Amino acid sequence: MPLLTILSCKILQDEIVHILENDSSVDEILIVGNGQEDDFVSKLRKADLDFRLLSPAKLRIDTESYRNDPEKYTVMIYMVELALHEFPKILRTEIYKLIDELSKCSNGILMFYGLCGNVFDKIESDFKHLEGTCPVRILRDDIRTVDDCVGATLGGCEEYLAALKKFSEHGTFLFTPMFAHAWREIMRVDPEKPDKTIKMLKKVNEVTGYKRVAKVQTGLTYTENFDEKVDEFAELFDFEVLEIEGGQNLFEKCYSDIKEEVLGKAQ
Repeated sequence: MPLLTILSCKILQDEIVHILENDSSVDEILIVGNGQEDDFVSKLRKADLDFRLLSPAKLRIDTESYRNDPEKYTVMIYMVELALHEFPKILRTEIYKLIDELSKCSNGILMFYGLCGNVFDKIESDFKHLEGTCPVRILRDDIRTVDDCVGATLGGCEEYLAALKKFSEHGTFLFTPMFAHAWREIMRVDPEKPDKTIKMLKKVNEVTGYKRVAKVQTGLTYTENFDEKVDEFAELFDFEVLEIEGGQNLFEKCYSDIKEEVLGKAQ
């Protein structure tokens, strides 16, 4: 049975917990202990999911028995530093490097990413040479790769465009639970001088016309205090709070598709 790796942005950790919690065919869960996994590991424990932490330096050795075990289906999770989103070219370089490394110890790789500023628009074709041994897939709807994590949560590109049109009157931040949890990190608020950064963000919002924040309801509750975090953000910037429905269908389908693909090759 194969080892499938999910290479993920930290923003989408709840979606991975949901998949693992609802797939009874997963025999083993492996987590790469690279310093980005703490929140994710805590959620796995709360969901009563067993896992093993692996050192990034010993992945090829430590995963060998899982890759060659005919009786077990294993999923390995690699969380990527959130701050890299601020630097698209560096993010692309890092992800491409990771795929090169992870493909040596995986039977398939599912990227929990969207286009992310178009840096991943050719990733499947760029790794076409791995098709026979470790196919690489990215989050996509029925037509193309999704734009980003919010687009994936809303169900795909068409749904994302509809949401953007709906909120086009004023600039609107779309917050999933994890985005609400990590907005200070994402917007690079200086923890030592937060007032200075927030003052600058207020000016940027004023210039760009951002006046609202919309809660994207994912159907998941792994990240706590979603409403409170959004309300805190809205109060800080004097924003109106809206709401929009999201879901897990796209994540579930992308996972199911590559799982079926790698299991088929293993038979």
